[in-house]
Amino acid sequence: MKRIAVVPGSFDPITLGHLDVISRAAGLFDELHVLVVHNPDKSALLPIAQRVSLIEKSLADAAVPGNIVVTSWSMGLLVDYCTDVGASVLVKGIRSQVDVAYETPMAIVNRNLASVETIFMLPDPAHAHVSSSLVRQVAALGGDVSPYVPPVVANYLVR
Repeated sequence: MKRIAVVPGSFDPITLGHLDVISRAAGLFDELHVLVVHNPDKSALLPIAQRVSLIEKSLADAAVPGNIVVTSWSMGLLVDYCTDVGASVLVKGIRSQVDVAYETPMAIVNRNLASVETIFMLPDPAHAHVSSSLVRQVAALGGDVSPYVPPVVANYLVR
């Protein structure tokens, strides 16, 4: 039986922490879906199609191995997407206790709704302090984001 997992996120933009989690998760599953989702609680910097493109380019540039599908989902429950593609696991990157507190109720509901388990992965400590929100703020103020994002994203944000 094929082991399929989904790594959901707003990825606005993708960071090196995201890339680290995706790379390691790709080695654990037969197929990994990186799913750009709309978060109504956040105002987006990048259009969803641009985020998908930047993720695809970042994965290619980093030569991340594995069967990885990058796509987006904006309607319905995340577990509906999982059911549609046959995924039984969600992979969530966790930076701190705040993330654990936020993600735990969703993990329980996802398991109850569709028997989809959630695995929490810690990013490399070098990237654990970085969030997409922080990257957006630094970029908006003209700062150098290259230590926090893949090169293709840094170049895009400079433009």
